[in-house]
Amino acid sequence: MTITLAQLIATGITPAVARAFLPYMATAFERFDISTPRRMAAFIGECGHESSAFTRLEENLYYTDPTRIAKMFSALRQVERARAYVRQPKALANLVYANRNGNGNADSGDGWTYRGRGLIQITGRGNYRSAAAGTGLPCEDQPDIVAEHAGATLTAAWYWHANGLNDLADRWNLDAITRGINGSAMAGHADRVERCNRALEALLSMPSIP
Repeated sequence: MTITLAQLIATGITPAVARAFLPYMATAFERFDISTPRRMAAFIGECGHESSAFTRLEENLYYTDPTRIAKMFSALRQVERARAYVRQPKALANLVYANRNGNGNADSGDGWTYRGRGLIQITGRGNYRSAAAGTGLPCEDQPDIVAEHAGATLTAAWYWHANGLNDLADRWNLDAITRGINGSAMAGHADRVERCNRALEALLSMPSIP
């Protein structure tokens, strides 16, 4: 089946945003076998949570509260140290993402260059390289492409398929899907479930394109 504009809007995405994403979503769904109501609904719901209903395609590392920084990032657990990174998103990214996921050290700038982007926040040089291999997009060489509508959708669908989330969606195991996206953390669990269930209802109750 192919998702329609009316269905996508009914999942909770605004009309303007739905129109912008629909053609790319149809292509990505076909390419990565996100082909059933459950698979589509789980993808839309989880990505909707990750991206604030498909409106935020780049990680926000601008913090005004050092306590929040200390809570979010293990490298800066001491609030006094975290104060130096208030309103310093580039420096923060370079520190907390240094030597992780294929990134170099803090001086390399990889943390900022390969910060989270896309509907599923692809983060780290190594993950951008894998996304490039999986999609054919120049994600590592042109990382901003992952924050564009086409790149954001295709990389998310690639990640979804590559990590076995279609199989989990078939069983409607939303907790396992969340862990597949967000590691052990279950942040925003209630919102994720609500978005997925709403999307599934929309896809099952409205006419689709065979």
